[in-house]
Amino acid sequence: MKRCCVVIVFIVFVVSIVIPTVWAQDVVVHPTVKKEDISRNALRAIFGMRLRKWSNGLPITVFVLRDDSPVHIEFSKTILHMFPYQLRRAWDRQVFSGTGQSPFVVNSLEEMRTKVASTPGAIGYSPREGVDDNLNVLKVR
Repeated sequence: MKRCCVVIVFIVFVVSIVIPTVWAQDVVVHPTVKKEDISRNALRAIFGMRLRKWSNGLPITVFVLRDDSPVHIEFSKTILHMFPYQLRRAWDRQVFSGTGQSPFVVNSLEEMRTKVASTPGAIGYSPREGVDDNLNVLKVR
């Protein structure tokens, strides 16, 4: 019985260390975006399609995964501190009122990384293990 409890505690410990690193995500931008960090509020404005230009005047192009993608859900909750449905409502409100547009939806993480790397001013997100030298990573403060 005691051995079983020790094993369970060990498994819980390992899972609590491994799971956050598996889902750890970075905000990635095109190399023309000359920033090292960004506030969470600015990030929410960008992904909410309210902030449309970088400080240097370059237009922001936002790329996201489908609403039901586990990576999109995790990004919304952990990085933006929002639920995906809140983002969808903001996008729909802007589209239907004619005041804005929704972000570009990509079908895979590979497509996300390719589009962000090839579009000046672009922003997106990716799990850390998929980020390469073609993308800049923004630290969220």
